[in-house]
Amino acid sequence: MNSRNRIEKLEDLIVWKKAKNLTTEIYRITGKGPFAKDYLLRDQIRRAAISISSNIAEGFGRYNRGEFANFLSIASGSTTEVKSQVHLAKDLGYVGGVEADEIIVACDEITRMIAGLRRKAKK
Repeated sequence: MNSRNRIEKLEDLIVWKKAKNLTTEIYRITGKGPFAKDYLLRDQIRRAAISISSNIAEGFGRYNRGEFANFLSIASGSTTEVKSQVHLAKDLGYVGGVEADEIIVACDEITRMIAGLRRKAKK
């Protein structure tokens, strides 16, 4: 970032970094044990996780505030989808309670960050 903390490139967006890290974590937990064998849930949660950082990136790359806000809305929906699927995975015993709770907290943080960024993009 430059001296005025302007966002000049995708990698400057903290929310994008957090979303990318969430995706890495989702791949880690879905690649082992019974979660790895539940192809439907495993693939769906992976797609939803990928969608978060991908939509942030695509919106950022559009160079249009209105489109950016729209893509952020989609990213937020995908974050909530991941959160819902983690709750299901926890109920099914695919992921432990502490690990699931950490992912849920990360989803909540990303959702808040997206909402703040979306408000700024709409101005």
